[in-house]
Amino acid sequence: MKPVIALVGRPNVGKSTLFNRLTRSRDALVADLPGLTRDRHYGEGRVGERPFLVIDTGGFEPVAKEGIMFQMALQTKQAVAEADVVVFIVDGRQGLTPHDKTITDFLRKSGRKVMLVVNKGEGMKYSSVVADFYELGMGDPYVISAAHGDGVADLVEEALNEAFASRPADPEELEKLERGVKIALVGRPNVGKSTLINTLLGEERVIAFDMPGTTRDSIEIPFERDGKQYTLIDTAGIRRRGKVFEAIEKFSVVKTLQSISDAHVVILLLDAQQDISEQDAHIAGFILESGRALVVAVNKWDGLQSDQRDEIKIDIDRKLDFLSFAKTHFISALKATNIGPMMKSVDAAYAAATADLSTPRLTRALIEAVEKQEPRRKGSIRPKMRYAHQGGQNPPIIVIHGNALDAIGEPYKRYLEKHFRDTFNLVGTPLRIELRMGKNPFAKGGSKA
Repeated sequence: MKPVIALVGRPNVGKSTLFNRLTRSRDALVADLPGLTRDRHYGEGRVGERPFLVIDTGGFEPVAKEGIMFQMALQTKQAVAEADVVVFIVDGRQGLTPHDKTITDFLRKSGRKVMLVVNKGEGMKYSSVVADFYELGMGDPYVISAAHGDGVADLVEEALNEAFASRPADPEELEKLERGVKIALVGRPNVGKSTLINTLLGEERVIAFDMPGTTRDSIEIPFERDGKQYTLIDTAGIRRRGKVFEAIEKFSVVKTLQSISDAHVVILLLDAQQDISEQDAHIAGFILESGRALVVAVNKWDGLQSDQRDEIKIDIDRKLDFLSFAKTHFISALKATNIGPMMKSVDAAYAAATADLSTPRLTRALIEAVEKQEPRRKGSIRPKMRYAHQGGQNPPIIVIHGNALDAIGEPYKRYLEKHFRDTFNLVGTPLRIELRMGKNPFAKGGSKA
């Protein structure tokens, strides 16, 4: 297995900035505000031929007894338990603090290999920036600038040397990367996204706190179920634009939309105990525009009476009718009800979104569709469709070639979409039809053959 490096420290010392540099990404949110990262966040990095996993954690309050800081502390403690090497980050500009000493006491008792790293050391002499931190008794500190990259390469090289020393690695296993189907969980705040992930994983991997908007970042979690590999993405709840006040909340919306675009399959989680809102429809619309495969899950179903269930089904059919291609499951994330069928629909949606559709089969299906119902004439012209081929996957794109195809209206395109969907069992994925006409060499402005 890949060695694991956990980044730990008090709030606002630069953990997420270092995470982004190690993973060569912008997967962790970064802003000059303490407490931005709340859950532990996994990423992948590589130095030469050596891949590794890195965990970004929230600001660590080891002595927190309740509330969100206590939940964040539990997340950090779990990350330390999973790590081969802990990179303990302190702030060279602020110097040693009592908080740093408290974290040191915890890490010393953890039994993990700990590397003390002084961040924000750019432009400062080594002797002056590290002097205070020898008091922690953790050996010679490493001085880096996560923002500028100073000293980061040497730090990672040494961290990997320590990690590989404690965990001899099989080169073939290190090269094997099975992230599987990427599933993004999206929905309004407090619909139960984190609870659903914890139910799937069987552990408290992400914070499920009884307060809307607890998840601010998008957290990727490798996961196996019934022998199949997945990556679950827990995203921040999207609020109406008028209710997005904090800069952090705005970042979270961007992260959620990026997560939708990056996913193979999206689970749109709705709250059965709230009406289907305009915001739910907006989220669904973005999923559709992104072309992602989709499963709709209606959570907290166990708390409804039969007449309420009938009302919510009617509400979904009316307000989300444009998602008729997707399977809908009525679940309880807390009680793990109907989770199995939901995941089967995820598999089916992914299979449909990535299906290989051969040109001969598509052309035969096109001919069958035309024989059943020809497109209408436009004046004296009737469109002629000659053949079809696949133009892309996730979503499947079917390209139809012929003459006078600009005379085909949206109703007939919807008819073709339904025919292709039924013929190839494309359930759970949007389907796009593209019409392409051959150029007439004798048309005005064209060159003669």
